[in-house]
Amino acid sequence: MKVIVDLCVVPIGVGVSVSRYIAACIRILKAANLKTQLHAYGTNIEGDWEDVFTAIRECHETLHAMGAPRITTTIKAGTRIDRNQTMQAKIDSVVQKLNSD
Repeated sequence: MKVIVDLCVVPIGVGVSVSRYIAACIRILKAANLKTQLHAYGTNIEGDWEDVFTAIRECHETLHAMGAPRITTTIKAGTRIDRNQTMQAKIDSVVQKLNSD
């Protein structure tokens, strides 16, 4: 099953800057051949359910190995079975409606 996920991973107890931890997660997602779109407060991910959630688990394992004693993660997941929908198609739909106003 295909899924689109909005992922926000926050390592706790590592100081104020967490960008090196987020970069490590992005590398994991890319290595898993998942489509990603980084944004200011998280990352959108598109792919097979098992692949996405396996990569999210690997993000947690890696950040703990990097020294993060705690991690809090917010996940929003959406699936469709009536048609194949991509992250870009969702964005394009909204942009099209904005442009038609």
